Amino acid sequence: MLAITETAATAIKNLTASQEQPEDAGVRIAAREDAEVDALDSLKLSVVDGPAEDDQVVDDHGAHVFLESHAASYLDDKLLDAYVDGEQVRFAVSERR
Repeated sequence: MLAITETAATAIKNLTASQEQPEDAGVRIAAREDAEVDALDSLKLSVVDGPAEDDQVVDDHGAHVFLESHAASYLDDKLLDAYVDGEQVRFAVSERR
């Protein structure tokens, strides 16, 4: 299952709070349309009100991440981190150690 760093969790919570989303809001990671999920550039991240029906839900450090089934398979052994520079947030995925 995808692991989330505290930094990424804080960034996710800040994103959902700044957009006045519901309490269950989070980020959803899904495969881009017509893409094979075999690389990070085939994934997209968006802020959503809640999970889609078949999403895998990851709750870590108080943040909600919803994974579309193809993305969940690809991210199963990965770590989601974030780099924050002022108002800019960049998420990164790496192998879990």
